[in-house]
Amino acid sequence: MIRFYCDYTTSAHPRILTRLQELADVQHAGYGTDDHCQRAAEYIRAACAAPDADVHFLVGGTQTNTTLISAILRPHQGVVSADSGHIANRETGAIESTGHKVLTLPTADGKLTAQMVRDTCEEHWSSPVCEHAVQPGMVYISHPSECGTLYTKAELAALSEACKERGLPLMLDGARLGYGLAEGGADTDLTLQDIARLCDVFYIGGTKVGALFGEAVVITDPRLKPDFRYLIKRHGGLLAKGFLLGIQFECLFEDDLYMQISRHGVGEALRLRQGITDAGFSLRYEAGANLLFPQLPDKLVEELEQTFTFARGKKPDTASTVVRFCTSWATRSEDVDALIGALKRG
Repeated sequence: MIRFYCDYTTSAHPRILTRLQELADVQHAGYGTDDHCQRAAEYIRAACAAPDADVHFLVGGTQTNTTLISAILRPHQGVVSADSGHIANRETGAIESTGHKVLTLPTADGKLTAQMVRDTCEEHWSSPVCEHAVQPGMVYISHPSECGTLYTKAELAALSEACKERGLPLMLDGARLGYGLAEGGADTDLTLQDIARLCDVFYIGGTKVGALFGEAVVITDPRLKPDFRYLIKRHGGLLAKGFLLGIQFECLFEDDLYMQISRHGVGEALRLRQGITDAGFSLRYEAGANLLFPQLPDKLVEELEQTFTFARGKKPDTASTVVRFCTSWATRSEDVDALIGALKRG
């Protein structure tokens, strides 16, 4: 099978695997206190232009989201998210298991806006019985969104300002961040430095962007920094062999490898997007990262599933289905060519 189901079907970039093998017999300090984690953190601070940021390494996205959100919220608060948000639909109630509600807002494209945040806060605080409802305590977004859509600098700046007005920390889920920042995608001018400046906390995904596993949390708001390692440990995320995370992010950020491989994933997505439109099919979202959502006839979907794996989504009518194709840093050009050919034949 040729896999377009997700962006973590391949183990890791060869440079990471080689580095891990080279260091296989070297002893390291535990729990992320090793030299590799320290160097990786410095590389990330430099890339973010955030010299005072705290950087922590965790294993996976759900663990990272749960640890961060439960650390930020007070017991009576919830997290505001798009209704399509990963924490609302793809984490098996992990946030709710910590005692916090995900306060979902309907969106057409997976993105929140400044006005949505203001309206949500106004609706809550204007109620004479507001204490009977979960209080909005923070805002969660992802870049790219679950729909593959991207924020522009102006959109993120406006959202950041709305959050500051209401005293709500702004968190950005960056599980696919490399693909959201890679040049050549949709119309977005957002940079890693902008994210570090406009968000209170975010993370840089490694699991989906070249690493075996791992997410790098970047905390810029001083109020969120104290005791965070305690909270990582409490959520089972303080990896004893933390140096394995440090080595991987050291490789990804020491000479821009992270963005180089992200650009490859986006480039293949752009080729596939052109192939989809050339074949006469429409896209549900104007996505510019590595996720594409074409609407295809059900018969063609069934035929494609004989050779390719991908995700089925909603059925807009009785004869067609919206599917999701996902490219990655490891996507082979010949596999994209094969999928484009199958679409055109369909």
